[in-house]
Amino acid sequence: MNLLFDKIAAPFVQGALRLQSMFSAGYLSKVIDKTEVSARIGEVFIVGAGPGDAELLTMKAYRLLQTADVVLFDWLVDESVLNCIPRHVAREFVGKRCGQHSMPQEKICERLVSLGLEGKRVVRLKGGDPAIFARTSEETTALQKAGIPFAIVPGITAASGASAYTGIPLTDRRCAKSVRLITAQFENPKKQADWSAIAKSSVHETTVVYMGLKKLKQLSEKLMDAGIDTSIPVAVIDNACCNDQQVITGSISDISERVALATIKGPALVVIGQVVACRQAVSIDLLDYSYEKCTL
Repeated sequence: MNLLFDKIAAPFVQGALRLQSMFSAGYLSKVIDKTEVSARIGEVFIVGAGPGDAELLTMKAYRLLQTADVVLFDWLVDESVLNCIPRHVAREFVGKRCGQHSMPQEKICERLVSLGLEGKRVVRLKGGDPAIFARTSEETTALQKAGIPFAIVPGITAASGASAYTGIPLTDRRCAKSVRLITAQFENPKKQADWSAIAKSSVHETTVVYMGLKKLKQLSEKLMDAGIDTSIPVAVIDNACCNDQQVITGSISDISERVALATIKGPALVVIGQVVACRQAVSIDLLDYSYEKCTL
């Protein structure tokens, strides 16, 4: 009986002796200290809000909004998405817009780091997808340097959303074998797109220009100077995937004049290519929904 007890009890006795040794060596106190320190560090999720319609949020994005301590959002996030944030979750607007910078990028990075060091669970909500023209790398670099864990949740980018909600395909086997995504940069020659390459490939490629509304005239002139076919169709999509979505179509030679006559404030996408002429008759009313019911 005693022999059996000894066999059963021996591991527990050895374990107790090992714990005593670890306490005396100060090992466990170090582990506890590290746990306390890590518990004070928060976490940041950089989340794609999609192009507008709240129902285009991923399930993961929606879940993170429900469990956040604070949400930092920019001006491209639609109100329907903001209505998905519970009332007890703090919200901070950190939007940037051409000519209307409410918060410089470095300040946004500092705020993310500050909240993370306070132990907050932070959602950085970006319009569209965080990997496309969203300056995500600057924020992740700041978080990494500060030792704050972060993750990135993809979202539907504006080009995909606009394509679905307007019926303009991004590719079509008859006329577009590829897609090019660019921003309209003119100030710095080193950052400008290859206008000659775009003009040359426009016969079989779709070009989608982000943030190009205010530079539409320059954009058209650059492409025409580069030799693009002046009859190439163009669409300007205002507030894609939102209730006030508008689509203005024309050719590269007259699209800026057509847009000037319309009431467009942005954000807007510019789609250049033969796919504009392949537009499908989407019944957009089938996608309408009242988001008042979703407010938490």
